[in-house]
Amino acid sequence: MKLMGVVNVTPDSFSDGGLYLDSDAAIAHGEKLVRDGADVLDVGGESTRPGAAEVDQAEELRRVQPVVAGLAEAATVSIDTSKLAVAEAAIDAGASIVNDVTALRRDPDMAALCAEREVGVVLMHMPGNPRTMQDNPTYDDVVDDVKAFLAERVEAAVAAGVAEERIWLDPGIGFGKTVEHNLELLRRLAELRGLGRPLVIGTSRKSFIGRIDGSGVDERLGGSIATSVLAVAEGADVLRVHDVAETAQAMRVSEAVLG
Repeated sequence: MKLMGVVNVTPDSFSDGGLYLDSDAAIAHGEKLVRDGADVLDVGGESTRPGAAEVDQAEELRRVQPVVAGLAEAATVSIDTSKLAVAEAAIDAGASIVNDVTALRRDPDMAALCAEREVGVVLMHMPGNPRTMQDNPTYDDVVDDVKAFLAERVEAAVAAGVAEERIWLDPGIGFGKTVEHNLELLRRLAELRGLGRPLVIGTSRKSFIGRIDGSGVDERLGGSIATSVLAVAEGADVLRVHDVAETAQAMRVSEAVLG
């Protein structure tokens, strides 16, 4: 199991917007996450929270490029973007994974870039875009539908030249899902193991936890850890989290108990 620490270089991310907008602050935060146990640092310059405003390419580049460059020697870095130019610049700066919430659908050349540069790819399920994804999301069966979508995106990425062994899959907890959709995905996560690729799960501080117990965004550590422990028990390979030290401790203890 790997921990992916979140480094948001944004003013408007739902949990830590503005805290690390300064490059030096973001780099220092990333270095701390590595000390806390992060295996991967996921650097993003555009919030993907529900309803988030789109950031233009130049501004996103300005935010992330120095941070990726500053962290690339400290850890494996992924770039959280769906823009081709941002991904290319981040790879040039040292990123070795592209985490694309559109699963390579936004830019037709993104898959070719990832194939040519031989970087890892995270393909995530999200209906629509961050501005529309929570507009009455409906599924016939959320697990079956997400599984079919991810299988199709793996096929498309491989057809574009991306090596299958470089692909990770993210069912997109909180992206175009109701509370019940999120819970059903977590309960039946093992079914996505049939896709044969590592599974990335990001529940950290998300609003569905607050809708369960009424907690605010700064009060969801317990719920984040609970869902992370259960996700690993159901087959998650990578946890995308804000609170790396606490999650790492929870994983060590739960693994000791479960053997």
